[in-house]
Amino acid sequence: MYYKVSGVTGKLTGATSFFGAVMSAGLKATVPSQAPAMIFAVPTKVVSETGSVAHYMGINKVPELQKIFQKTDGAPVHLKRGVMDKMLYRTTMGLTIGGTLYCLMALYIAAQPRKPQ
Repeated sequence: MYYKVSGVTGKLTGATSFFGAVMSAGLKATVPSQAPAMIFAVPTKVVSETGSVAHYMGINKVPELQKIFQKTDGAPVHLKRGVMDKMLYRTTMGLTIGGTLYCLMALYIAAQPRKPQ
């Protein structure tokens, strides 16, 4: 069953068909006479037009980082870059442990029965 809003009472009333409900809502079921304009209708470059040189915003740091991360010094990947990585790791672990303890404390307090007043 389909419903429409009555213009007289402002309440929902039954409609005989879907299109009866849609047309009474002020929507028009029409097909556009022209196709809509393309969103990406800008000319594109062919790969051969761009040239063989790629332009970057900065220097390429990938070879340096590969050397750092591929060293076999036994350190985990997330600690290979030095002191800042260690500080970030320890801070994250400290906050994680602190948050876990706080949650457990909150659960313990919430599990206690209320004292009568």
